[in-house]
This record gives sequence, C-alpha cells and structure tokens, in this order.
Amino acid sequence: MAEILKVAVGAEDDGGLLSDRIRNALTDEIASGALVAGSALEEQQLADRFGASRTPVREALRQLVVSGLVEVRGRRGVVVARMTPERIMDMFETSAEVEAMCVRLATFRMTPLERSHLIELHESSLAMVEANDVDAYDAFNRTFHECIYSATHNSFMAEQAQDVRARLSAFRRTQLRQGDRIRKSRDEHDAIMQAIAEGDGDTASRRMRAHMLNAAAALRRYIDDRFGRDGPPSVGDGPLPHE
Repeated sequence: MAEILKVAVGAEDDGGLLSDRIRNALTDEIASGALVAGSALEEQQLADRFGASRTPVREALRQLVVSGLVEVRGRRGVVVARMTPERIMDMFETSAEVEAMCVRLATFRMTPLERSHLIELHESSLAMVEANDVDAYDAFNRTFHECIYSATHNSFMAEQAQDVRARLSAFRRTQLRQGDRIRKSRDEHDAIMQAIAEGDGDTASRRMRAHMLNAAAALRRYIDDRFGRDGPPSVGDGPLPHE
C-alpha cells in the first residue's frame, strides 16, 4: 500500500475538531489513492491510529459516507468506495459549469454588504497561502464559494451548487497539495474578484470555469507526482485523463 499520509491529532477534548482532523486525513488518503478502494475502515483500528475514542472516528466516517467517499456494506462494515477516473473528471466538469453560472448571477445580484464580506474573506486568505496551511485554506475556500452561491439569491441554484461541491470536496481539498496550487488558487480568486468588482458577470463566469478546470488539472498532477503516470490503483480502473 502507498505510504499513508500522516496527521497530528490533539487531545480528544477538541470534540468536533478531532473528528474533522480524522476526516481530513482519511479524505486526503482516499482522494490521493493511498487508501485502496474496497479497503475496510474499522473503527477501533482508526481510533488506535489517531489516539482517539471511537466517537470522533464514528463521526468522521459518517461524514465520509455522506460525501460518497466510503460506503456501508453489510457485514463488511465501512469500506472505501470505488470512484472511477472518468467519474471524478465528470464531477469537476459539472462543478465548473455550475460554479460559473453561480458567479455570473451573483455578480449582478449580490448586495454591497455581501460584496464587502467576500472581499474581506479573500483578503484573509493571503496569510493562509503564506503559511501554506492547506487545512485553513480548504476551510476558507469552502466558505468563499458558499458565499458566492448565497449571493445568487436563488436558493435552488445554491442548493444544487452545494450538493455538487459536497460530492467533490475531497478532491478539491487534495488538489491544493500539488506544488504551489494554493497560491495559484488565490491568484485565480483575485481575478474572479476583479471581474465581480467591475460588474462583469460574463468574465467572472469564464474565470470561475477556468479556476475549476485548473483544480482538476492540479489533482491530475498531484496523483502523477505520487504514483506516476499510471495513477494509483485505488482511484479506479485506470489513470485519470491527462489535462
């Protein structure tokens, strides 16, 4: 099995924070292919590995089930789900179109207060980039995009965007580990913010679409760097399509 990514966990009185750390560690391992599809995830073994009780492990697994990364298979318990390369790329392509549609509408509909909040969020991400803090940037990135969904003032569209994002969240997180992807991601956000400030929804839409497709390309490179051009055997039945 490929080398398991390491994660430091703190005292269990962190409560939800500990389950988040466990979930993030498993998410990275599944999305990168370090955990093989079909592998059983046993609560007690994970609890021992992370120095935790079974409660935060159970919560982390529950969240992974919701995201579609793992599934419950009767007596086998919780196992890593099989996600084909084609499926992953289809998800990125769909997300690119949905996000592009959202930012276009949000550009025309967001209130001055919503715009100000988005600017503040964007500015706060610089420190995360400088520190190369993947966890913090991933959390910021989720909030940033969700603010754009909300600014569409179309609840159905926002719900659909959120659903697509939830299914892709593991891979969106993992691609941030490739090279200087965090810095490039922020630069792409900056270009999107400029278009929003100018009230140019069409340009914001094009830039958002490119931003999402760049994330897909970064994931491809990250997997190539770790496992070679053939990709990890656990992601699916073949390598991810090359960008």
